[in-house]
Amino acid sequence: MKKLIVSLIAVLLLATPALAADVKVACVDLQKALNLSKAGKLAKQEISEKVKKYEAEFKSKQDDVLKLKSELEKQAVLLSDSAKAQKERDYQQNVKELQRFQKDVKDELQQRDADHTKRILNELLEILQKLGKDGGYTMILERNEGAVVYSNPAIDLTDELIKAYDASKK
Repeated sequence: MKKLIVSLIAVLLLATPALAADVKVACVDLQKALNLSKAGKLAKQEISEKVKKYEAEFKSKQDDVLKLKSELEKQAVLLSDSAKAQKERDYQQNVKELQRFQKDVKDELQQRDADHTKRILNELLEILQKLGKDGGYTMILERNEGAVVYSNPAIDLTDELIKAYDASKK
């Protein structure tokens, strides 16, 4: 609904010849700005490093669980029923802990990514507001929200937004 309203406003402003002379419209690709800005690249790098760290930790824990399973299978015929049951419980507990670790890591990484994304997008929007005001734009549309099917590359402010954002972070 929001996209439809924005599209209708843009069409009405551009279709009215008396108003069209004063209308200055631009587009921006916030996803591209998020991915190509220095802060966006740093956030991706940080998360990637965390993923590698957690993958190594997961692999170590997984190896321990597989070792425990192997020991259980090898000793199954030699152990008494109560000892076998205890080893089976230990194995199942370790499997649950491994699954819990994997879920916790996934949740943490998703939360970190969401926090970085939200922070950077808010900062990008502040810069974009300033660019719009200083540039005298009537409207700046987000290219990936579906309201813009085509736009002339000449009215794309994405690269300018990235440069202004990176400059604000120095």
